[in-house]
Amino acid sequence: MEKLKMHSANLTQDNIARIRDLFPGCITEAKGKDGSVKLGVDFDQLRQELAESIIEGPQERYHLNWPGRREALLNANAPIAKTLRPVRAQQDKNQVTLEEGVDFDTTRNLFIEGDNLDALKLLQEAYLSKVKFIYIDPPYNTGKDFIYKDNFAQDVEEYKRVSNQTDSVGGRLVSNPESNGRFHSAWLSMIYSRLRVARNLLRNDGLIAISIDSGEAANLRLLMDEVFGSHNFIGLLPTVMNLKGNNDAFAFSDTHEFTVVYAKSREECSVNELPIDEEKLDDWDEDERGLFKRADTLRRTGQDAARERRPNGWFPVFIDDDENVYVTENDEPKSERHTVVWPVNDDGEELSWTWSKKKISDEGFNLIVVDGRSGKNIYKKQRPGLGDLPTSKPKSILYRPEYSSSNGTAEIAELLGKNVFDSPPKPRALLRDLITLGADKDSIVLDFFAGTGTTAHAVLGLNASDGGTRRFILVQIDAPIEVGSIADKAGYKTISEITKARLRKAGEKLLNAPAHSEWNKDVGFRVLKIDTSNFSGIYYSPDALEKSNLDMFFDNIKPDRTPEDLLFQVMLDWGVDLALPIAKQAIQGKDVFLVDGNALVACFDGHGGVDEAFVKELAKVQPLRVVFRDAGFKDSSVKINVEQIFKLLSPATEVKCI
Repeated sequence: MEKLKMHSANLTQDNIARIRDLFPGCITEAKGKDGSVKLGVDFDQLRQELAESIIEGPQERYHLNWPGRREALLNANAPIAKTLRPVRAQQDKNQVTLEEGVDFDTTRNLFIEGDNLDALKLLQEAYLSKVKFIYIDPPYNTGKDFIYKDNFAQDVEEYKRVSNQTDSVGGRLVSNPESNGRFHSAWLSMIYSRLRVARNLLRNDGLIAISIDSGEAANLRLLMDEVFGSHNFIGLLPTVMNLKGNNDAFAFSDTHEFTVVYAKSREECSVNELPIDEEKLDDWDEDERGLFKRADTLRRTGQDAARERRPNGWFPVFIDDDENVYVTENDEPKSERHTVVWPVNDDGEELSWTWSKKKISDEGFNLIVVDGRSGKNIYKKQRPGLGDLPTSKPKSILYRPEYSSSNGTAEIAELLGKNVFDSPPKPRALLRDLITLGADKDSIVLDFFAGTGTTAHAVLGLNASDGGTRRFILVQIDAPIEVGSIADKAGYKTISEITKARLRKAGEKLLNAPAHSEWNKDVGFRVLKIDTSNFSGIYYSPDALEKSNLDMFFDNIKPDRTPEDLLFQVMLDWGVDLALPIAKQAIQGKDVFLVDGNALVACFDGHGGVDEAFVKELAKVQPLRVVFRDAGFKDSSVKINVEQIFKLLSPATEVKCI
């Protein structure tokens, strides 16, 4: 029976597999550092395949480079043997049990606590190409922001020299002072590895938006060109956050930051529009079919508009006494009183119509007649979506009064009693509009620098207002609060604690406010924390076990791990959505997890109680996937027969063990 691998995807091997698909003759077997035989690339052969376009050595070419780039790429591709452990509740300093998240069993939202690079790697299987919109507000590299724990496989002395400080486990969690010669390089390495992995999670029609200031905007743009491709650039948008300006800035009083927007595939991406401001509704008219606004003329314009270029578009259109537009097969009006209009402009040029006769007949209600200098003209009606307010394409400078950073501060203070964040939180209105542009009503939205939690708050608020079912995935490192800060005095120990507190309060407020009648009222979030694997080292290197120690490792699962811990690692490994509903049911005296009914069925009984009768009972559920513990089978014959039982009773089931 096949075992689950229980570590994140090896992106290097995935890349080799892609090369194999294109150039199978360039793939060979190579011995890895651990002695195992893996697929490798014969670069000499690959050079021959690409002889016309290969770039050798120091040849000049346009690209972004910095010290540490290679290590950052290796770090992005390297697999990790970690997991996400569910946390339902924890005890505070007074031993009072407090729920970590909200509605753990029913919510579709996720809050992941831990380093975001690890989180992104762990999410590769379950959310590959499933996220519609990513927003991040990363550290701005001002010299005061902490840097994430990235150890690029350097030796200790070199690592200390580069980072200037290490923590108790050799990781880095320090400020990035300008005195560091790698001030920009360290920041680029940090963000580069994360963007490389995050790109895999985006849908082909997805977008990513990043807030950044002028200090790293230019570098970030070049970095995004490399990760996403320059052809997928959508916009570098000045975003006004403080119209009064920051007079502490040198030379110019800062009023704006930037929002950098890229698509995974510009050809496939979709960018929505924003609802217009209510005061602009006066510019719209209304008929029996709803709101409309005069749009383009029905007459074609441009180089291809001429009658001789589009002869099928040359025909008369008639306007009756009530100014209804119609056409006829014989090009004759229904009455001599009716006005005849040809596609001729004010200069007398004979052009063509943009609509065919059939479209005019079918959608005449979407045309409007306007009196012009040379007679009557026909225009199209611009309409919003069914039941929606009118929308408009956003300008390339993002500005609304509610985007002010002071609004973000006020929102936190209103929810938590005071602003407990050192830097101004992003205002919810800005995130609301960015999510509206980048996500659909049923999309997954990811923010792996969650910080103040504004992204999740905006998702919940949008769902409450329009009845959408958007879901969020937040990732926030459990960075400690500075001693003596406002947050410390308020009792918070980590930034993630504040983020979760904000989400709880925001959900409560939304539930008590007017909302859309179809809103599902999901204001919850399931908390998962990054930890070492649930499995001992022997699970990953069984060949290293000495026979004399065999009894010590009969159980390959760490003693402090629960069956629910195992379930989530299995879901990660098998690529099952981590937000699916989970039920626990007793079958023949054994606890069985049923994920989303029958998407995954798991029994982690480790006492040798799994027999053929029990397996046959599970097969009745017709699960898509089923997993057992190796130590759970009554004997070796049961383990051998499990796959045969499922092939007979539930042939579509995939069977694995841990």
